[in-house]
Amino acid sequence: MVAGNPLISVIMPCYNAAPYVAEAVASVMGQSLGNVELIVVDDGSTDGSEDVLKRLAVVHAGRLHLHFTNRVGPYPARNTGLKQARGDYIAFLDADDWWRPDALERLHAAMVEHETDIAYCGWQNVGEGIAAQPYVPPAYEAEDTAAHFVRTCPWPIHAALVKRELVERLGGFSERRFASMDYDFWLRALGAGARIKRVPEVLAFYRWHNLGQVSAVKWRQVLDALDAQQRFLREHPRLVAHLSAERLLELTEGQVLRQAYRAFWKRDLVSAQKLFRHSALVCSFRAKDLPYVASALLPAPLFSGLVRLVDWSKR
Repeated sequence: MVAGNPLISVIMPCYNAAPYVAEAVASVMGQSLGNVELIVVDDGSTDGSEDVLKRLAVVHAGRLHLHFTNRVGPYPARNTGLKQARGDYIAFLDADDWWRPDALERLHAAMVEHETDIAYCGWQNVGEGIAAQPYVPPAYEAEDTAAHFVRTCPWPIHAALVKRELVERLGGFSERRFASMDYDFWLRALGAGARIKRVPEVLAFYRWHNLGQVSAVKWRQVLDALDAQQRFLREHPRLVAHLSAERLLELTEGQVLRQAYRAFWKRDLVSAQKLFRHSALVCSFRAKDLPYVASALLPAPLFSGLVRLVDWSKR
């Protein structure tokens, strides 16, 4: 059951999302838990998003609050929105994503019933050419939570509801690593002792464009995630004391190497080379990896040429 009539603040950064932002706003305004304010931060859009948002701000006067930044990036824009938030609960939705109409009600009910700081849910990646299945994550709170969180980002930014008190305690989003600041936020939340609860339903939908997204630059995403992992391990050794050094290495540097191979087989050679080079720099590779790591140390044109030559020889 939902206790009282809580105010939930939804923070939405927007940059050039004119084809989608009205749908995202409608997703927030149509939530079954009606006491919701939406704070949109337009980060210097040039595609007409500002005009769309100004019209929507009139339609939803008193509930949609519009602010502007100038190409500061999504996480500084979210921090700008957080400064304006009045709710006791905070949720994040990007300007091209959406929620099921009962998403905030279901998440809030779970938080109240189980007295947690975060409730999270399942999600589905959608978009042109995307055939992803709905995904409900494990009940992390019932398993080895720290191992799960160190392994990968536990959920996307729009698949959770967070107590404002926790957001303030964390100081909002760090702006050190733009490609993985949501991951950094959830790791810091775990380090701060946040209590979590899963809602085992798909309530959130993530629109994947393939290009133009922060997460589309694979090598940056992987290395930013590694930075967040290593910071967590340094600051909270007690939470991972039960994991062996070998296991921690496999979860961190091992993930970089796995992603290097994944990029290589997809022929994302820029990401593959940068990630193999990182593995070479920290000496986190095995003998069988040597041909890939060593070739990645070549100048970029030679590395690409070598791969093309191998591809041609296999025809």
